[in-house]
Amino acid sequence: MSMPTTILIIDDDHDFREFARIVLESRDYAVLEAGNAEDGLRLIRDDLPALVLLDAMMSYELAGVGIIRSVRENPTLAHIPLILISAVLSQDEDRFLPANERAMVNRFLTKPISPDQLLAEIAGTLAEKAEHPDTPRRP
Repeated sequence: MSMPTTILIIDDDHDFREFARIVLESRDYAVLEAGNAEDGLRLIRDDLPALVLLDAMMSYELAGVGIIRSVRENPTLAHIPLILISAVLSQDEDRFLPANERAMVNRFLTKPISPDQLLAEIAGTLAEKAEHPDTPRRP
């Protein structure tokens, strides 16, 4: 039996983390959770998840963007797919998320997200990574 794929959810919204955890566990993903950027970055470094779901705006305005930069600048972590999620930002909003930083994430989703959409985006991202396992996304 193979080990389940681990997905890390970094979001300060407990309800969203619970929603995502329930959806992911229903498909046999192993789920890690962090409620802030500091804990999330520690879990990324310690556990090397297969994929990270990352809230763009947490306790301070652009905490998620800081995580993107930290992951992409670290050669050990740069290969980990990041899906950026926001209820406030739109994918093309340069005011908060410049194009060069949007290019560092694998996908961008806007809340609310249906369970089917979440699962499809994760499956698509993991499939892309399986096709190109050693391709880091760098700044």
